[in-house]
Amino acid sequence: MHGHPLDPLLSPASVALIGASERAGSVGSAVLANLRAGGFRGTLFLVNPKYDRIGDARCYASLEQLPGPVDLAVVVAPAAQVPGIVAQAVRSKTRSLAVISAGFGETGEAGRALEREVAAAARAANLPLLGPNGIGLLRPSIGLNASFARTSASPGGIALVSQSGAICASLVDWAAAVGLGLSSVVSLGAAACLDFGDVLDYLRVDPQTHSVLLYVEGVKQGRTFVSALRALARAKPVVVLKVGRHATGARAARSHTGALSGNDAVFDAVLRRCGAVRVNAYHQLFAAAKALAALPDPIGNRLAVVTNGGGAGALAADAAPDAGLVLATLSPESLTGLDAVLPAHWSHGNPVDMIGDATGERFARAVRIAFEDPGVDAVLAAYSPAAVSDANEVAEKLIPVARAAAKPVFTAWLGEAGVREARAACERAGVAAFPVAEIAVEALGVAARWSENQRLLLEAPPPASTFHRPEHAPSAAIFKHAVAEGRTTLTEVESKALLAAWGIPVPALAVAATREQAVEHAGRIGYPVALKILSPDISHKSDVDGVRLSLPDAQSVGAAFDAIVANAKRLKPQARIEGAVVQQMVTRRNTREVLLGLSTDPVFGPVITFGAGGVAVELVRDTAVALPPLNARLARELVARTRVAKLLGAYRNVPAANEAALINALLCVSDIACELPWVAELDMNPLLLDDGGVIALDARVVIDPARPARDARWSHLAIHPYPTQLEAVAATRDGHPVHLRPIRPEDAVLEADFLNGLSSQTRYRRFLSASHQDSPQAIARFTQVDYDRDLALVAVDRAPDGAETIVGVARYVREPDPRAAEFALVVADRWQGRGVGTLLMAALEAAALQSGIANLAGIVLANNEPMLTLMRSRGYRLCENREEPATIEASLSLPRKEIP
Repeated sequence: MHGHPLDPLLSPASVALIGASERAGSVGSAVLANLRAGGFRGTLFLVNPKYDRIGDARCYASLEQLPGPVDLAVVVAPAAQVPGIVAQAVRSKTRSLAVISAGFGETGEAGRALEREVAAAARAANLPLLGPNGIGLLRPSIGLNASFARTSASPGGIALVSQSGAICASLVDWAAAVGLGLSSVVSLGAAACLDFGDVLDYLRVDPQTHSVLLYVEGVKQGRTFVSALRALARAKPVVVLKVGRHATGARAARSHTGALSGNDAVFDAVLRRCGAVRVNAYHQLFAAAKALAALPDPIGNRLAVVTNGGGAGALAADAAPDAGLVLATLSPESLTGLDAVLPAHWSHGNPVDMIGDATGERFARAVRIAFEDPGVDAVLAAYSPAAVSDANEVAEKLIPVARAAAKPVFTAWLGEAGVREARAACERAGVAAFPVAEIAVEALGVAARWSENQRLLLEAPPPASTFHRPEHAPSAAIFKHAVAEGRTTLTEVESKALLAAWGIPVPALAVAATREQAVEHAGRIGYPVALKILSPDISHKSDVDGVRLSLPDAQSVGAAFDAIVANAKRLKPQARIEGAVVQQMVTRRNTREVLLGLSTDPVFGPVITFGAGGVAVELVRDTAVALPPLNARLARELVARTRVAKLLGAYRNVPAANEAALINALLCVSDIACELPWVAELDMNPLLLDDGGVIALDARVVIDPARPARDARWSHLAIHPYPTQLEAVAATRDGHPVHLRPIRPEDAVLEADFLNGLSSQTRYRRFLSASHQDSPQAIARFTQVDYDRDLALVAVDRAPDGAETIVGVARYVREPDPRAAEFALVVADRWQGRGVGTLLMAALEAAALQSGIANLAGIVLANNEPMLTLMRSRGYRLCENREEPATIEASLSLPRKEIP
């Protein structure tokens, strides 16, 4: 309904440069030169009390002396002056600030205090502030270069957002050298106010931006970052370069930005669930952008290589596994087809080596056969210069074939002088062209990973993923008891009781405070048994020789009890020894020891870990992590990313492990992560797995007393679960049942059928035009909802055979002010007048209230009397919309509600 709050920053009509200077070598002089050279299409004002004029331009003493408010003030004045400049900006109604000045948090505690002061003042005035300590921003489409980057940028479709000014300037320089156009360049600097989430939210709706590149050193607000990135990645490809893969890089990033780098494996897990793709090197960013721009659709990872040189094919084949690709096995039909068009001594396999004298026609025919093979997802045509072959002729024949292909066809032109024009011809025609085969394979690997992450983005798991009904009362009692005793670690008995309450099998066990009790419990449980030391101060029992296994009788149990208690007292004299745990000795053949756990990342919250278990887990280091909530597909994907996954299938005389039981255990841990925010750490090692199922032999749980219960928005999670609590069954006015529920990604076909079935009048009333964008991209945007920020509720008519039909949709989309949202409603023609709209709006308003929204507003055509009647009946305030003639703005103030 309203413009984006970052419009003044990124699409300004007027700019003031505060600290403009004519002194050579100063930042103020460099930024002024860039502003003038860029050809800014708006009005430029200069502000500096030291000058009356700079060149032929008037210079003002302050923002308040300008003829009127400006959209953007670019600040290069000394840091100490910035608080006063922010105050001037507020008084003069300046709409946004970009603070390039350094001298803030990077200088020490005094600088951090100054940064907090500036940020607090800007937030209090609702004034968007970029920086401080960045290089500024560029919007080439409007000629805006408000930066001190040495190189300007040409207009294009790639946006660059960076936490490092140096990297930002370097990438702008590189883009200019290779002829890549940019839609936006945003240097976040210290991100005191505006951070990734704010800028990504703008780029999502920016028509100039078609893909986004991010340079990340750390993330301050995990939930905001994830929400914005997921929303953006649904609409546009996102490529991320993040430092901190190793400890030294993480420390350097932390000292630079002050943001937490976090666990690098967790960041990878975030990107998988966000639909973005990561590269690990500076030079890969633009290659990845080029690769994704060339994709007609998401792809798989099966690669065919067509080449006129065996060496080029070998290099490509060698690079494929490192890029996550596999060489495709060509079908018999493809091999027969290639036999018909290639010399008899071609390689008869993949890579398809056509011999050095391959002509353009031979290349074109082989590439066409390769991409028509159903077992091939992408094709690389790699050309090596040869005296008996013309590179330009090969490019001429290849280009139309590659452009017509339904699968990506990338080209690699090895060498330089002899292939330069052929490579350039491909690039002009929009065919991805690379200088060497390995870089092309690397780019295709990025494309395949992005495609897989896009598929993971479609998964929308609920907070409760299993059919097991957890026992909440015992869980709450365990938490309260531990808190009352001042403990943050549960005992083994408490930990296993918690697991059992949430559906994870555990052995029979009992606590023995004395030798006699240990013998008594062992007799009741049944021999053989295991004995483990019980102490709130001992996390790893093996460190104090505190475990005895396979005890066959009462005498051995008594002796073992005395021994482990004595060992614990000797090796940990300060530890509180509460006795021992007597546990059923689980003896199974063909078991695999795995690790299953939960930890809390300081940036992104709960994280689920799976991998190889046992006492050498730290040495083996075979684990993978994922963000909750999980569903079965996401759980299987997590398991598949470990080496131990290969041991879970059948081999030799060992039967396959029970995959269903393992997946259920993972989903149980996901449920714990969603519903019990007080579980800060959970460690099951080992979790025994065989063909019969799983059982947790050992368990350790650390709690956070500050998080006794989750809130209504699952704000402790990085990803908002599918809100199953909004599902309901209601009746229309004529008594017909309809199912109300949040929309899901898999509703794409139902949504398309619903839109296609609307009459022209309903379309006109709902969308203010006679047509509607019902393209696959639009349908994806409608059905792939980030439940943290937006919501779409569907009314579904369910047939006796279970088939569903959408008969109405109501949605809200949060405004940049998160307490305000815009709503929309549409009901299928034959269901109008039956109360479906009333049911949907009532449910939408209740959900909005629960999510902390204070105001719902929407636009209604002035002649849409049925909708206006509904709005009046629900208490909406109606007023003329001055921005859109013949429309009414309907708004409803929701009562303030404290979210539980």
